[in-house]
Amino acid sequence: MIAFLEGKIILKKDKFVIIEVAGVGYKVFVSAQTVFKLPASAEAMAGKPENNYVKLFIYHDIKEDKSDLYGFLNFEELEFFETLMDIRGVGPKSALDIAALGSLDKIKDRILKQDEKIFEGIPGIGSKKAMTIILELTGKINILGQKKSGGDEAESALAQLGFTKQQAKDALSHVPASVKNSEERIKLALKNLGK
Repeated sequence: MIAFLEGKIILKKDKFVIIEVAGVGYKVFVSAQTVFKLPASAEAMAGKPENNYVKLFIYHDIKEDKSDLYGFLNFEELEFFETLMDIRGVGPKSALDIAALGSLDKIKDRILKQDEKIFEGIPGIGSKKAMTIILELTGKINILGQKKSGGDEAESALAQLGFTKQQAKDALSHVPASVKNSEERIKLALKNLGK
């Protein structure tokens, strides 16, 4: 599994770059924002080839019929991308565009305010999918970033989403007791609440 690449940019396009590492060219999909921040290709930098080196954190997407690489300028972007990939209905291309919006910390306030406009302009993400992503990310933000001592994390996360304490308790009471993971409890509770 490839986790990191460092090498020379041979070719740079709108949605991917080809990086030469030890004589091997790797096609790495990147967001438009990342492409903008990367140096020019070796061809374009004919006079100064030492300036076209890049370091990218990699998400290696291995499937039965493909093996794709997705590149990120920092580890925080990669982590956010991986969080997005856990959301049902979000594929790697959409996750790549969303991850380019910033880190979890940078968009946390807008997510917690359920601002679906944050995803405007991202292909394949309409209003309904935007709200699904926001709901799931809100749960993840609360679990990852706001661990509370005592109390029910799932109940607190639902309250952050705007549900009353009673609504949250009622929805969670229908979640099987065998489900202990807070994130799973939130997902099931949201289904009970008709989301």
